[in-house]
Formats: sequence, C-alpha cells, structure tokens
Amino acid sequence: MNKIKPIFSTLILGFFAVIQTNAQEVKPRIIITADPELDDNNSLIRFILYSTDLDIEGLIYASSQFHWTGDSKGTKWYVPGREYDRFNMGICPCESYRWAEDERFIHDIVEAYEKSYPNLKTHHSGYPTPEYLKSKIRFGNIEFDGDFSKDSPGSELIRETILDNEPGKLFITSWGGASTIARALKVIQDQYQFTTEWDAIREKINRKVVLLPSGDQDDTFYGYIRHNWPGIEYRVFRDSPNYGYGAQLRANETNKPLLTPSYMTENIVSKGALGSLYRVWGDGKQMVEGDKVDYFGLVGYTADELRKMGYFVWMPPQEKGSWLGEGDNATFMNMLGNGLRAYEDGTFGGWGGRTIPTVVESNSAFSSSAGSAEQMAERLAARNNETEEVAIPFPDFFAEAQKSFVARMKWAVTPKYIDANHEPIIDFQSPENLLVNPGQKVKLHAAVSDPDGHEVKLQWVQMPAGTYTQAVEMNNAQTETAEVQIPEDAKPGQTMHFILKATDNGSPALTRYQRVIMEIRNR
Repeated sequence: MNKIKPIFSTLILGFFAVIQTNAQEVKPRIIITADPELDDNNSLIRFILYSTDLDIEGLIYASSQFHWTGDSKGTKWYVPGREYDRFNMGICPCESYRWAEDERFIHDIVEAYEKSYPNLKTHHSGYPTPEYLKSKIRFGNIEFDGDFSKDSPGSELIRETILDNEPGKLFITSWGGASTIARALKVIQDQYQFTTEWDAIREKINRKVVLLPSGDQDDTFYGYIRHNWPGIEYRVFRDSPNYGYGAQLRANETNKPLLTPSYMTENIVSKGALGSLYRVWGDGKQMVEGDKVDYFGLVGYTADELRKMGYFVWMPPQEKGSWLGEGDNATFMNMLGNGLRAYEDGTFGGWGGRTIPTVVESNSAFSSSAGSAEQMAERLAARNNETEEVAIPFPDFFAEAQKSFVARMKWAVTPKYIDANHEPIIDFQSPENLLVNPGQKVKLHAAVSDPDGHEVKLQWVQMPAGTYTQAVEMNNAQTETAEVQIPEDAKPGQTMHFILKATDNGSPALTRYQRVIMEIRNR
C-alpha cells in the first residue's frame, strides 16, 4: 500500500493538477465524425470529458444509413438493404431520414461543457477552452447517406488537416458513415493523382492517417476508401469492453452493477448540464419525433406491446434509467493518456480493446447487411463477448473505464478539488522500452503516489500484446519493484508487454497504468 498523508494534500493540490496535465506529453490528434444516433451523443459526452488527453482537430456532423438530412429540394433517396428497407417501413424513397429539424447535438454538448468548464478546469488544467471546441465544429456530408459528391465544411476541415505539416499521426473516427472522410480523400486524389507530387502526397497520408471506423455505416469504406487508399491504416477493434447497446444483456457480475438505473442516476444523468443530455432507457426522449425505431424513451411496455404501437423492436426493452449505449467508444478509448500507451499501436490494447488484421468490420451490427431486427438484437447482445482459450487473457477494462468516466462527471459539478477523487500518479523509474536477454531477471521500479492521500493497490500484469505469447513469471507483482524472469526460449526480436495497475481506494476507485515493453536483444 502507498499513501500520501492527508496533511499534505491541501498544500499540493495545485502541484498534482499540473503533474496530471503533463503526465502524457503526447496528445494524439483526433477528428470525430458522428451522426445524431443517441449512442453517438453518449459517446461524445464521455469523449469531451477526456479532452484533457487529446488534441481535438474536428467535431463534425456526419450522415449514415441511419441518419441523413436531405437537400431541402424535395430530392428523394433510397438505398436497398438500409434500415427502412430491412424493417419494411414503406417510407422511402424519402426526402430525409431520422434527422431532426435544426439538429445540433454536438453544439448542445459543447455548450454543456462550457457550463461545466470552470469546475472541470479546477480538477485538470488540461481542459481546452469552450471557444476552442466551438471553433472545431463543422457540418459534413449530411444530405444523403453514402453521398460524397460535394465538398462540405467538414470535408474541407479534414482535407486541410490531412495535408498539414503537423507531426505525428492523425486519428479520424467515423461514428456514423464515412462519406465526409471519403470526400476529403477524393478531393486530394483528384487534385494530385496525375501530378508529380502524387507519390509523396500518398506516402505522407499513408504514414500519417489512422482511420477508426465504427462499422461501415454507409458503405463508403468498402465502396471507395479501402479500394483507393489501401495503404491507410485502419484500426478495427476486438476484445473491447462492451460499451454498446445491450451491454447489460451479457454483463458479468463485476460490470452489471455499473449499468443499473440506480448507478446511472446517481453517477451520470444527475451530474449537471452534461448529465442532463446523457440518454438512458425510459428517459422520455426521442431522437426524432415519431421515429418508429427509437422506442428507448418509453417505459412500461413489452416488446410485443411496442410492436403493436408501430415500433420496430430490434432490442428488448430494459429498466427505466438503465444503461442505453455508447457504441462508438472503442474508436477513441485507446487514445486516452491513462498510461496504457494504446494509441501508439493498435495491437497494444487498452480501454477500447485491440486491433485485428482486417480492414472493415463488414458484418458489423451497424452495417447494411445486419439482417432482421431479431438478428440485429442477437448480434448486439453478443458483440465483444466472444471468448477463446489463450495463454494471457485480455483484461476486461470496463469497470475501470466506467469509474473513471463517473469521476469526471463528478468533476463537472464539483467546484473544489478536494471534494472529488483523482487518479494515482506513477513515476516510472526505468525506460518504458527495454532490451533484455533470454534468462535475464529484469527489475521494474516505480514510485506511486496519490494526490488525494488515498491508499493505492498495485498489481503488475502481463498484457497479451507483443510477439512472445506465453505467460511470463513475475515476482513481487504487488509492489513498486517487480521482477520479470525472461524465458530461456524467447527469441531475438520477440516482444512482451507488462503493465503496472495502480488503483486507489477513493470513491470511485480510480486506476492509472504504466506499460513497459521488453524486446529480446539480438546476440
């Protein structure tokens, strides 16, 4: 156990706030594109509370097969296999689909952040100003799903950011469809493809851009991006904590209490301006008035009763106030500066899961081939819950991530630093990347403290990352100084990953990490 004596806490609160801000020197550059789906709304609330860890370059409204606004000219649109086709709604071809008049959910969340900003800034000096976030809001290609025939303010922002000369990777998410991203890339391709600059431009983009799709929600990943930009890195995640619709359907005993109505009410929806925008089951809200797919705001009806009312029930109703969904979290949770370093490489793994060697999750529950309402519900319930026999199981990070989110929601309504909990601090006293020899005993040293004076529990664990896939012996794994026995059969060039988990006993308990990567030295 490690403890900072409470007598010192009030004297050094500001000092620790600075340490927390500087703990992650590299902030990944990221652009969010999102449609008005309610889980995009919820994911964005979580995302904006971690804007301390990120260099946010864009907050862009996008269309998808589930949401598009139309061109206001009476043009009708229809794509076979879309939601309205699968559910036999009989409403399309139509001029728009499930897009609310004057939709502004991104603006609403940034304005709620503005109200919370004075409190948030007290707990972490790294929060960007509301004015900065407002300056990054754009509307993308929202008229028709999958249509990237025109420029938009959002596509122009993406294009300009892709072509700038800022160092490091540029991460671009698609929580809805990717048509705005496709338009940015298409303009670049059209401008440079038949010039002497093309090879250099393409190489720069392949090296710089990382796309983080949440399924292929308008077929533009498959239809354009993948075929024309095969060198761009795509990160599609597996083993992610189940943040999506229906997470409670198969939650384990550790996670289940964190999804209940009482937990959600106490810790999230009651927390000020941001909490009031967060969607839960039976909250009386609807994405668009009269939407026959969004019955989530209703309570007290069975699935059969909802069907008789004209709703297309693709997920079983849940308790009033319970978890509803944050289905796009996996795209950004590995970008966070929690010490897992998961943004460095998709295979490292973190709060968003880890990548698999594929381009686009074409059979995603949100793809156009999702099937019937019943098949969609079944797939959602099973998503991210596949298991396999492995030597080193991937950790279930849901509880740690959820408690961190809850802590930041509390920050938003808590004016004094001393009245909320904050993450432990790890001062790692060895290099984060080590060259080691087979048979060597390697000592890992860390000094752990807590800004609130709480006791901290330590645990060193091996992560299922790297190329050495067998379990490795560790000694003193619950202390600041652990010892790793490098196996004799480890081959030159193989890598193995270890993390230190430091969890305080505050409310809620918060965890910070330190990842160490060891590579077997060539003799």
